[in-house]
Amino acid sequence: MIDKADEEVLRELSRNSRQSSREIAKRLSMHPTTVLTRTAKLEKAKVIRGYSANLDLGKLGYEFSGIVQIKIEKGRLLETQAKISRLKGVVAVYDVTGEYDSVAIIAARDRDSFSHVIKSFLAIPHVEHTNTQVILTTVKEAWQFEAV
Repeated sequence: MIDKADEEVLRELSRNSRQSSREIAKRLSMHPTTVLTRTAKLEKAKVIRGYSANLDLGKLGYEFSGIVQIKIEKGRLLETQAKISRLKGVVAVYDVTGEYDSVAIIAARDRDSFSHVIKSFLAIPHVEHTNTQVILTTVKEAWQFEAV
């Protein structure tokens, strides 16, 4: 069960996970040990899955990104999604409802690499067909959004 104090700690970590427990404690008027204990509890419960840098792929030279909808042969979803997730250029894979079985987010440095990633999907056994949308502009991308 997550209480108000846990929510406050999560909000601070979502805002900046590099700040120390002492800094978070000061902001929240808590003792640093309390922040450490609550953070450890949230990590153990897998509410906090890890810590990472939020990268700007465009600034790293990944000029092409897209959304690939994937239709997968019945009964082969999990094994096919696992293969898709290992493709170079695949940023995320989601199991979805609707006409398609899965959606992947992809990124590539140039048009040729982008084309190669898309064609790699069709080379995987049990992928029946795909529909790709090129992302033109990112309006909002908040993977570390304030959920609490």
